[in-house]
Amino acid sequence: MKLTMDGIKNREAWEKAGIQLPGYDVKEVSEKAKKEPRWVHFGIGNIFRVFIGGIADGLLEEGALDCGLTCVETFDYDVVDKIYTPYDNLGLSVILHGDGSREYKVLGSLAEAVKAQSSNETQWNRLKEIFTSKSLQMVSFTITEKGYALQKADGTWFPFVQADIENGPDKATGAMAVVVAMLYERYKAGKYPLALVSMDNCSKNGAKLRESVLTMTEEWKKAGFVEEGFVSYVSDEKVVAFPWTMIDKITPRPSEKIADDLEELGIEEMQPVITSKKTYIAPFVNAEKPQYLVIEDNFPNGRPALEKGFGVYMADRNTVNLSERMKVTVCLNPVHSATGPLGVVQGYDLFAHMLNTNEDMMKMARMVAYDEGLPVVPNPGILSPQAFVDELFNDRFPNEYLGDTNMRLSVDVSQMVGIRFGETIKAYVEKFGDAKKLTAIPLGIAGWLRYMLGVDDEGEKYELAPDPMNEEIQEQLKEIVIGKPETFTDQLKPILSNERLFFVDLYTTGVAEKIEEMFREMIAGKGAVRATIHKYVNQ
Repeated sequence: MKLTMDGIKNREAWEKAGIQLPGYDVKEVSEKAKKEPRWVHFGIGNIFRVFIGGIADGLLEEGALDCGLTCVETFDYDVVDKIYTPYDNLGLSVILHGDGSREYKVLGSLAEAVKAQSSNETQWNRLKEIFTSKSLQMVSFTITEKGYALQKADGTWFPFVQADIENGPDKATGAMAVVVAMLYERYKAGKYPLALVSMDNCSKNGAKLRESVLTMTEEWKKAGFVEEGFVSYVSDEKVVAFPWTMIDKITPRPSEKIADDLEELGIEEMQPVITSKKTYIAPFVNAEKPQYLVIEDNFPNGRPALEKGFGVYMADRNTVNLSERMKVTVCLNPVHSATGPLGVVQGYDLFAHMLNTNEDMMKMARMVAYDEGLPVVPNPGILSPQAFVDELFNDRFPNEYLGDTNMRLSVDVSQMVGIRFGETIKAYVEKFGDAKKLTAIPLGIAGWLRYMLGVDDEGEKYELAPDPMNEEIQEQLKEIVIGKPETFTDQLKPILSNERLFFVDLYTTGVAEKIEEMFREMIAGKGAVRATIHKYVNQ
């Protein structure tokens, strides 16, 4: 069996293997999307295919949508060549339940895949055709928070952004420049309205996208590439809207074990590939069942019936913001960032296995969410924070079949400690005058810094997960020797007092000294990390 348009004609073989095929005419909905595109998506990797592609697939099955999605890749063109084209743009969703059972479904909702490559005339002209279509209602994004960044930490442009500013719309390379170049085409074609919808897992994502789009627009106006009328068009949120969203679905990288199982079922060529840009991707996507997508309902050119999608909630901006704060600052992400790095230090590969087998780590995880987070979490109304956390601990976190690793949870933690811990610390200061009541969150911060030493609890070295601040932090901590607590003096001061990192100087909140003490205990020698966690979660 092949995952291609020809291959799925043999319905009997697929159904016998327990794989559900599209109940709609894939060719017809793809053709419709090519003629009258309605929904474009930038960033066409794993989470897009299983979550956004899955929502569109469900709407097509219900008859609530009559055309597929237009998939646009701005960063890694190998994804189009290796995962879309050879499989006729079909995807395979593998939903992993906590009892070990799986749901398999072929997704036919991905109508065409386009490379946003200005140097490729055919692809660039196709993108222009899509963006000048009156029918286009929304462009959604999963390009990660880094995809919106135009400036380095010191405020200077990234080199590719500098080049985009100087070279203008016809030679755009970065995602933001490509988007603005295409908006300019849409403006010239008739100033048609549009919603640009960031679905990335970051706070106030719509505002971030809007700020980057407006910055690029202003720079091109200064350089004489676009006129004032275009600036007015992009700036008017009644015409070009930037709805905010909250997104949540745990989507680990594709599992080789699942690839083997699929090939055993008779499906050919299912193995994951690593592209030249280091994207880890496969013809299938494995993920958990639960999913949440809260979208601000602001679409100047109309929209598909998104509210009929599984796990989709339409709301106002404030509700989206509260939902996002609930998830990112309290319920889910702080647990990952507090316990993932400590899992690496203790030698645990899988996050779920760690929680299921280490009583102290499960206690710590529960303390972060239930004891320290929930008392200060804002309630968004459409989702109950208590029910959300209950589902995490009863169903989602214990699911070992997801195969989510502590190392994945340790990626880019320096970029997240502010939103994931700083907001709760600030909420305690506001409510109680200081944050001295907190234990598990300071323990998580101390654990992250202990992880940054690159030596596990048995004294063995390991490689750190990617993080833009690895070098800087390791440089600050280089004199510290495990087993010699006297080598630890004031090395944490520049880190814990850094408001850019934590959104607050932790020495003003009453937790910095606690973090220093916990860290000192964690470097006492072999087994000190486990002993320190045990001490604090059982006080």
